[in-house]
Amino acid sequence: MDFLRLAASFLLSAGLAVHAHAQERLLPANTPIPLVALEEVSSSGLQVGTRVRFSVAEDIINRGVVVIPRGSPATGTITWKTGKAVGGKSGKFDVTFDEVVVDGNRFRLMGKHRQEGRGNTLGAVLGSVIISGRSAVMIPGQVVQALTAETISY
Repeated sequence: MDFLRLAASFLLSAGLAVHAHAQERLLPANTPIPLVALEEVSSSGLQVGTRVRFSVAEDIINRGVVVIPRGSPATGTITWKTGKAVGGKSGKFDVTFDEVVVDGNRFRLMGKHRQEGRGNTLGAVLGSVIISGRSAVMIPGQVVQALTAETISY
């Protein structure tokens, strides 16, 4: 009977040790993830709901381990937009970050990036119906910032 208690105690303590070790291998939620735009996105003709492709700009390392490798694919969705308008108003759009894929596993991202075009000050001053602002354009290679929306175990 003492052997069974000793074995149960050993297994219980070993289980706790494994659990504590597993907690050390977690990338916390809200970890910044720099993303690179893979395509040009312009507010001109853009529709809400359009998917935007990104890749991770640099290795995300935690405790000396690469958790999210540079180049991992990520996506975002256009969730809001305005077109350029008369009177010098510029176009704008928001990209809300969706997910990053690492070794076939999908991890949720969070955060938003607002892209704005340059306004036309002369048009705004004159109130002209002819002069308008510029479209908002995200260019390939532009770096934006997302955050992990969940803890990632590795």
